[in-house]
Amino acid sequence: MNVSRLIPTTAVAGAVVLGLTACSASDAADHKNGDKLNVVASFYPMQFLAEQIGGKHVSVTTLTKPGVEPHDLELTPRQIGGLGDADYILYLKGIQPAVDDAIKLSESTHSVDAAKLTTLEDHGTETGGDEHGHEHEGEGAGADPHIWLDPVKYAEVAKGVGASLEKTDPGHAADYRKNTDALVKRLDTLNTAYETGLRNTATKTFVTTHSAFGYLAERYGLVQEGIAGIDPEAEPSPARIQEIHTIAEKSKATTVFFETLASDKTAKTVAADTGLRTDVLDPLEGITDKSKGDNYFEVMQSNLAALQKALGAK
Repeated sequence: MNVSRLIPTTAVAGAVVLGLTACSASDAADHKNGDKLNVVASFYPMQFLAEQIGGKHVSVTTLTKPGVEPHDLELTPRQIGGLGDADYILYLKGIQPAVDDAIKLSESTHSVDAAKLTTLEDHGTETGGDEHGHEHEGEGAGADPHIWLDPVKYAEVAKGVGASLEKTDPGHAADYRKNTDALVKRLDTLNTAYETGLRNTATKTFVTTHSAFGYLAERYGLVQEGIAGIDPEAEPSPARIQEIHTIAEKSKATTVFFETLASDKTAKTVAADTGLRTDVLDPLEGITDKSKGDNYFEVMQSNLAALQKALGAK
């Protein structure tokens, strides 16, 4: 993770003080939505889980507005102060340093780290080497936090979130359990669609500007070749472009994928230099008007179709 993206602890500490000062008793009252649980989610994949599992019993707000690149998020003092009013905080340690620091300093007893609900892995050496792989904060060097792009791991997290909501709000435990079971069933169906749709392909290799698909690639027997690791807009070196060209020729890769929340400049540069096509593969870090779908499942289906086309599914 680029250290320029990290907010110094002293700055966050100051913001916490400001936020708590700015958050008056009336503000806290505003956060109570009747009998609903006041849930704060760090970014879209966590928001989606909270909404799907919490249903009518929760009021969910997200720290990351649509269109904002989650890795670069900077929190306002009001957002940081609001963490103290939350009944339940759901986040994913290792992907948003500003959120990690703010939650740690808030000392909230109702925060759930989704990274602890499944097993994180290091995909750095599988995406073009450590130089081009991820370097995330938190769960060890190289730990890849993009667990939601693997329906199986996302289902594991969903089960953990459901169980924690049951403990937090036992009065509605039966509904949380029912909603969790329904979500897990849909994720199982999505997993089957990916297994079937990607079983027979002309190539197993795809190139992406954002190395976010390590879990997905591993789950379905694919090979992700990241151009420049975590930063989807980083300029690749001439040596890496040549390396991608060689890999594409050997593996018969056809497409350089870019994402909706970042510029397609890098993808077009590499595609022009290697003779490959470009297309969108959405890491689902946020939903915007440009997203190919209105929710997690719709975008994941769009991603499946894009992969099938790029890999030559039979």
